[in-house]
Amino acid sequence: MELFRLGISEARDLLRRGEVSAKDILDAVFSRIEAVEGSVKAFVSLTRAEAYERIETLARTGDDGSLAGIPLAVKDNICTKGIRTTCSSKILEGFVPPYESSVTEKLNSSGYVLVGKTNLDEFAMGSSTENSGFFVTRNPWDLERVPGGSSGGSAAAVAADECLGALGSDTGGSIRQPAAFCGVVGLKPTYGRVSRYGLVAFASSLDQIGPITKCVKDAALLLNVISGHDKRDSTSVPVEAPDFTSGLDREIRGLRIGVPREYFIEGLDPDVERSVRDAIEALERLGAEVVEVSLPHTGYAVATYYILATSEASSNLARFDGVKYGFRAEGKDLIDMYMETRASGFGPEVKRRIMLGTYALSAGYYDAYYRKAQQVRTLVKSDFEKAFEEVDVIVTPTSPTAAFRIGDKVSDPLQMYLSDIFTISVNLAGVPAISIPCGYTTEGLPVGLQIIGKHFDEAAVLNVSYAFEQSTGWHERRPGIDRLNR
Repeated sequence: MELFRLGISEARDLLRRGEVSAKDILDAVFSRIEAVEGSVKAFVSLTRAEAYERIETLARTGDDGSLAGIPLAVKDNICTKGIRTTCSSKILEGFVPPYESSVTEKLNSSGYVLVGKTNLDEFAMGSSTENSGFFVTRNPWDLERVPGGSSGGSAAAVAADECLGALGSDTGGSIRQPAAFCGVVGLKPTYGRVSRYGLVAFASSLDQIGPITKCVKDAALLLNVISGHDKRDSTSVPVEAPDFTSGLDREIRGLRIGVPREYFIEGLDPDVERSVRDAIEALERLGAEVVEVSLPHTGYAVATYYILATSEASSNLARFDGVKYGFRAEGKDLIDMYMETRASGFGPEVKRRIMLGTYALSAGYYDAYYRKAQQVRTLVKSDFEKAFEEVDVIVTPTSPTAAFRIGDKVSDPLQMYLSDIFTISVNLAGVPAISIPCGYTTEGLPVGLQIIGKHFDEAAVLNVSYAFEQSTGWHERRPGIDRLNR
């Protein structure tokens, strides 16, 4: 048995039955990392010494938490006390947080083992992980292609079996799109379901932390651990979280599934459309009723998002000035030091977004851009509310294409931004959504199916996802990284 190929729930069952030890699994995972990480480059930092110390502590204390001994990875924009957190940016290259994020605090309480911090587009700004300040992560299905972004390191690590699961963050599709590109499961919870305390902010009204896993059940297990109200986060909603694993196996017969006409558009890759249409037919065979719905303001979502997200980024990233923490450049005076620090500390995409946001917020343009974008955001949210009066969930492609080649879009920001055209509206509306594998292109690349739910109805999203997953088995296919790595 190759233990590194286990999912979270499979490993947990083996550990509880005493058939393997936590050290056995950890040994297998680090052996796997040694074998493939040189090609994939999913991790910014590995925490081998801390991981082995952790399982020794767990063995001494007899910890039997829900994730006791399970090796997971965490995206490197989520603070981990005493462990470097860089946001894949030169400006935070040496930053070691003095506190723990809420989600990793909860993971610690559950007994998890951190194997490393994963690469991302700098400050989570990107759709390919090519904007990392350190290096490009590669897709385990084809090492010449991107893993998606910004949580590309987490998705690639899970797909390459370098961990049993991971956390990512999603501002406009940054969990779901890389999950689709890498053939794994990625869940963005409802905004406010999971605390953002300790997540380095990109766009505070859009950011949300969520799981990236090998199957739907594992996503539900992780969501059980990380969700819940947190008084340290003013946007955390005091809504009781159910056990997300308890209703996974309910029948979906009679559920109404909405298919928005605006998501099957010119430019949608034929292989992606074929796989998603086949998935919709599979859901019908399981007894679901398919209903065409309309989300009429979808066409405005990308423009709206890139005004709001960049405006919030401009505000949030003002704190990185070389004074309090992180990288500091030399300057002839204070203002010069600020300018030199930010000029050399931030990469091109981060600078582009700061400038866009600063412009949108500036005097004379605020009403024309930022205020109007907020009004359109309300319309996008209303679209979902009206659609959900008719249906239980909405099904769409996750991305208009499968993983593209490294370098294909990095010099054309608009084409890169359009990679998230099907995921952005979900963040604007604050609703939950998941990407699950639903097929492959003629080139053998994974295709993702996006399932969107009502506010705080992750249970329905997971139920439909699990029913599809169990009836098709697409998630069981693994990338040919062993062959590619030779």
